[in-house]
Amino acid sequence: MDPSITAQRALNIAVSRLLRPLCRLLLRHHVPFSAFEELAKHVYVQTALEDFGIPGKKPTLSRASILTGLTRKDVQRIVAEPEPLSSATDDGYNRAARVLTGWGRDADFHGADGLPARLHPHDGEASFTALVRRYSGDMPVRAVLDELLRVGAVRRDDDGRLERVTAAYVPQTGQVEKLGILGTDVAALIETIDHNLQHGATDPRFQRKVMYRNYPAARLPAFRKLSAAQSQALLEKLDQWLSTHADATPSDDPAAPRMRLGVGIYYFEEPMAPEHPKEK
Repeated sequence: MDPSITAQRALNIAVSRLLRPLCRLLLRHHVPFSAFEELAKHVYVQTALEDFGIPGKKPTLSRASILTGLTRKDVQRIVAEPEPLSSATDDGYNRAARVLTGWGRDADFHGADGLPARLHPHDGEASFTALVRRYSGDMPVRAVLDELLRVGAVRRDDDGRLERVTAAYVPQTGQVEKLGILGTDVAALIETIDHNLQHGATDPRFQRKVMYRNYPAARLPAFRKLSAAQSQALLEKLDQWLSTHADATPSDDPAAPRMRLGVGIYYFEEPMAPEHPKEK
């Protein structure tokens, strides 16, 4: 790293790179800058009030104004307005994913070969209905089935039984679900990086990647296949460990702290700009 680059300049460079794919997506979805600016104002104010308060003191509009650089009038307007962001969680996504994962790891829903069995929709202790009730709580069985059929994770055979097609719930067609993943997954990565910037020396969170430059494009399909298979295997192994230890609490206290945690893996590629030899 060039020692002449200050932390502020490094942050500006990083944010510019971060915003490039985000702006590309926003423009593709016809979101003008004015709408993005309003969203940014709301998030700035919300973050200032919720995450940067002074211990023992109630957050104030004046402090939010100082932290964000917005006028007090603007902060007051934003606080008074309905939040433009949806308050919906990714609970539906998580429940569909849990059903697929449970189907893959729970021996009660496996065949004699140890693999996920074809399930009758309703009948029997090892039916799809029983699977959903075990892993999706009070979510309507029909809603879960319709979603998994829609994204191609499950298919209905000619005899009416249901077959698991994929091990992971990845929306194939629904833009709403895919954009929801953009919000949750990218936010989780940024939070990990921010944590490591603040506490990496004493409490680091795992954050690594493997990257090659000038890689032959003709060899990409083989690596895509290899990386997808090994990444899926690793995630399933980690999921199995989490499932085994989820109810193992160090204390009998029902109010013991609970955490949301996980490991994310993603693949990326982009064309290399041609390198021109320097003129002599």
